[in-house]
Amino acid sequence: QVQLVESGGELVQAGGSLRLSCAASGRISLYRMGWFRQAPGKEREFVAAINYSGRITDYTDSVKGRFTISRDNVKNTVYLQMNSLKAEDTAVYYCARGRAPGSGEFAYWGQGTQVTVSS
Repeated sequence: QVQLVESGGELVQAGGSLRLSCAASGRISLYRMGWFRQAPGKEREFVAAINYSGRITDYTDSVKGRFTISRDNVKNTVYLQMNSLKAEDTAVYYCARGRAPGSGEFAYWGQGTQVTVSS
């Protein structure tokens, strides 16, 4: 059973930075990994993704230039560096793992970590 545990969320002022971590219970080296977020009253939305090797990344437009996704396949951990945070970044952030090697579909999710940006 795959377990993903997010950490690093907290209250931060607008313009500040946070780094989220996602620790996996098993090897992630073969899988695409991603971050999603859900704000109160809104649907969960895609934030960023990274391929198995870390060479290819993808971001939603609203975070491009501010957020960076990375991975450490030795530590089985994925990171989301968030800079220049805005109030609209406030949400629960979820880590996700691909369903299978080579699959673009995310099938496994963590429990989430709360990020609150005060304006």
